[in-house]
Amino acid sequence: MAITKQHEYYEKRLEALLKDMPFFVEKYVDDKLDIRSPLTLFNYVRDYKEFFQWLMAEGIVKCESTKLFPVELLETLSLDDANNYFKYIARKKYKISKKDDETKQIDAKTVNRHKSSLRSLFKYLTVESEISEGKPYFERNVMAKIPIKKVSETFNERASKITEKIFIDDADIEFLDYIQNEYEASLSPTQMKYFKRDKERDFAILSLFLGTGIRVNELSNLRLKDIDFTSKEIRVIRKGGKKDTVSITPSSLQDLNNYLTVRNERYKASDSENEYIFVKFYKGESKHLTNRAIEDIVYKYTRSFDKRMSPHKLRHTYATNLAEQTGGDIPLIMNQLGHTQSDISLLYINTTREKQRKAAELLDQRRNRKTE
Repeated sequence: MAITKQHEYYEKRLEALLKDMPFFVEKYVDDKLDIRSPLTLFNYVRDYKEFFQWLMAEGIVKCESTKLFPVELLETLSLDDANNYFKYIARKKYKISKKDDETKQIDAKTVNRHKSSLRSLFKYLTVESEISEGKPYFERNVMAKIPIKKVSETFNERASKITEKIFIDDADIEFLDYIQNEYEASLSPTQMKYFKRDKERDFAILSLFLGTGIRVNELSNLRLKDIDFTSKEIRVIRKGGKKDTVSITPSSLQDLNNYLTVRNERYKASDSENEYIFVKFYKGESKHLTNRAIEDIVYKYTRSFDKRMSPHKLRHTYATNLAEQTGGDIPLIMNQLGHTQSDISLLYINTTREKQRKAAELLDQRRNRKTE
């Protein structure tokens, strides 16, 4: 299995987080590390920390720190207390933007993730572990009584949500044109300095998302050896460390090449084939551009053009356009996006229904003109 930069990054973050965790969580992670990704385990352990802190803050558990949290108290945790914790999670709100006070409530899927992570820990402690004479830490599993309410949505509803959050029609082309020709007019002299330095790099990132449909982690892990200019393809590392080959549009390949012509000089980067493609200049040397940095780049430019969008929304935009241009070729869409299930690819065909509706209205105008 290929080890990605993201894998290493979350391994380190997980290791740091575990320093504040009780011994039984450390044992859980050690036993699960070959089954679950460091990212998943990091999110799980972060949930456990919040859970322990809530129990301590509410006075349900008397303990000086999460590190000293006693495992035996989880056996006697009441169902009411467990339910109250998930009510607390469900009612939490978070700020949408740092610039204003607008907030949003945690969605049901996030609540379900908290439930799943704790159910996994409690199952481990009550069923999967052995500490003495073949017995687990304890036997009563209160989390087994906590239902996970499936978030039910129709296919059309899921597709509609995608359509509302992506570029439709030719908006993706207009977006790239805006970055090339209009964006700098809104910048201060200081902002202009950095924009001119990073313009080719940032534009290549945006163009690559819209010209390949790859994920942010797949883009950040691209190395120089992964580009094949002849076949117009790039090699990526999919989820689970699987290697794959993805087609790239000629225009996006040209945008990438434009960046590569200035990459070494502008960022003091090496042209060794194993070097990461997307880098930054930091403290006098070239550094790998992280997932977070790439996400911030996408947020910045999309917010300036229309609405704040994530790299995943650019991936959705590409997938929707691909579905339309290929007449809904499901195997092709699955291969290009790295999907393992066809129903995910079908969502992008559904997003074209808005265009179908508009087309029907245009066709009907012919009839209206005839009757006038």
